[in-house]
Amino acid sequence: MQYTTTNRNGMIAKWITRGATLTELHVPDRKGQLADVVLGFDDAAGYESAANQHFGCTTGRYANRIRGGKFTLDGVDYQLSVNIGPNHLHGGPEHGLDKIVWDAEPLDNGIRFTYSSPDGEEHFPGRLDLEVTYLLDDQNALRIEYTATTDKPTIVNLTNHSYFNLSGHGSASALDFEVWIDADRYTPTDEHSIPTGELANVANTPFDFRIPRRLGARIGSLTSTPAGGYDHNFVLNSSGGPDSDSTARKIATVVDPHSGRMMEVATDQPGVQLYTGNGLHGQVGKGGKTYARQSAVCFETQHFPDSPNQPGFPSTVLRPGETYGHVCVYTFKNITD
Repeated sequence: MQYTTTNRNGMIAKWITRGATLTELHVPDRKGQLADVVLGFDDAAGYESAANQHFGCTTGRYANRIRGGKFTLDGVDYQLSVNIGPNHLHGGPEHGLDKIVWDAEPLDNGIRFTYSSPDGEEHFPGRLDLEVTYLLDDQNALRIEYTATTDKPTIVNLTNHSYFNLSGHGSASALDFEVWIDADRYTPTDEHSIPTGELANVANTPFDFRIPRRLGARIGSLTSTPAGGYDHNFVLNSSGGPDSDSTARKIATVVDPHSGRMMEVATDQPGVQLYTGNGLHGQVGKGGKTYARQSAVCFETQHFPDSPNQPGFPSTVLRPGETYGHVCVYTFKNITD
């Protein structure tokens, strides 16, 4: 079933219950013309097909990668599904949160999704009671709030996996977009895109977006790497995390000079994964439009990849009596010519 919310400016958001997924987001450009800026499909069959690369979904229980699908918690070893090379990705291949049909409660300005993931689902410990709320306000901000509780110690890392093209989904490229990220460090990765454990300085690297830079300006130096472009976690300055006050702060902006659309990203999380859609391969999406390689960009607010195996990273452990919380806000504005 699809749900729709519209704000006073005519901005439109649509969702489906499979994966608590954002399927459409219509945003005005500098001339007031609306375009749908997220990738997706016209029907459920598209989201159930191999062409779906986590478009717009809620991702977890553990978004991003875990080395070998293995982690140890309180002296107990766990083996998760291995679904990307030798590693675990995005909650698993069969019952990840992107493939679950969630319960939905329409709200005046959005929607609330809930799901109870049973103990052992995709081999994660503990029952996990989840809530994801999307709210669209009249300042053109789409706010996503996540909460989760558990009945036994477990690990949690959730994110939204929307692919954005501010020129409109199906436009040829995202590489002309200008990006700023408030991060002095990033987490370098090995040949399987697993963090090495280092928190490296972005200075004099293609990962320095501390001043706005064209997304494609230095991506060529990453083309021959295993990532094939940007698919890296940035260590955000003034990071939030388990001891933060859960106040979302602006951590990134992306500007499309052609349409004038600008998206600001705010979060309370310690990291954001910048992904340039390197795995897109011309699959057919909404309205028969094709999604070419690097024709969209993701800003996945999160804790760091492989945190359960990296003692120097912020913890992703959730225990009974605690509440996992995560806020992500995508705010849309326009720049002038």
